[in-house]
Amino acid sequence: MPELHPRRRLDQPRAGRRRFGARLDPDAFGRFTERVARFLGTGKYLFWQTLTVIVWITLNLAAVSLRWDPYPFILLNLAFSTQAAYAAPLILLAQNRQDDRDRVSLEEDRTRAAQTKADTEYLARELAALRLAVGEVATRDYLRGELDKLREDLDTKPRKSRARSSSTDT
Repeated sequence: MPELHPRRRLDQPRAGRRRFGARLDPDAFGRFTERVARFLGTGKYLFWQTLTVIVWITLNLAAVSLRWDPYPFILLNLAFSTQAAYAAPLILLAQNRQDDRDRVSLEEDRTRAAQTKADTEYLARELAALRLAVGEVATRDYLRGELDKLREDLDTKPRKSRARSSSTDT
């Protein structure tokens, strides 16, 4: 069978082609969107946005020569719409990434819990086996009691045999 050209081999991954010499890391973009989404939910962001809106409206109402956006504030409305159009997908992307991390974490927790349960069941079986084995083994108290009984038997037997031997001697 003839050897296929290296570009056509199916058992090896294809070498990635660079287009225009730029390569984007999707994970880096995801991290950036999470930082932006996290910043959009802070009090600092709300403070600076409120301050910008107040300055914008004040300059457009009070400063006659600086009126770049008259009363209905169409440009300000356009800025808010653009911000909302970009903020919503960024927040959703950040939430999706967090869901993926939560899913992985949950799976690891389930695996760890299953392993802990298996270990606990194994230890319970081993403990039960040890209890059964200890029940069959002579304990110190049992041996002490048996030795005491033997001592009492030995103490009582020589007296009887002494009494017999002295009666036979006479």
